[in-house]
Amino acid sequence: MAMLWVDKHRPKTLAEMDYHKDLSARLQRIAVSGEMPHMLICGPSGAGKSTRVHALLREIYGQGAEMVKVETRTVAPNPNTPSNTVDIQVVVSNHHLQLTPSDIGRKDRAVVMQLIKEVASHPPLGGHTFKVVVIDEAGSLSSDAQ
Repeated sequence: MAMLWVDKHRPKTLAEMDYHKDLSARLQRIAVSGEMPHMLICGPSGAGKSTRVHALLREIYGQGAEMVKVETRTVAPNPNTPSNTVDIQVVVSNHHLQLTPSDIGRKDRAVVMQLIKEVASHPPLGGHTFKVVVIDEAGSLSSDAQ
């Protein structure tokens, strides 16, 4: 399978990133410390936010962070009415969950809450004390969901 040029030459580690070296160094210290704070990474389109997050995941989890699959999850925004469900595509590895809930519309708050509850119900893997949920395009979520 042929890779796109941008994917082929995308930095894979924080050390390979030649811009914002101070930020890369800070993220490397966080990865080594074993304690993960809540983070909000923002910037303009094309600034490298996703690339940096994926490099951070590789620093923490190694090659396991790259073993991902795309799943369609069916979520009941209101558990009291499980017949009213929403489908959302998520990217999943053994170590993290990545979602773009802004595609759902006005039920985004309930969907985000249900997915985070689902992730929280399982113990973390690999001796880590934290779990990682990456919410893409969080700025386009409703104010209640944010």
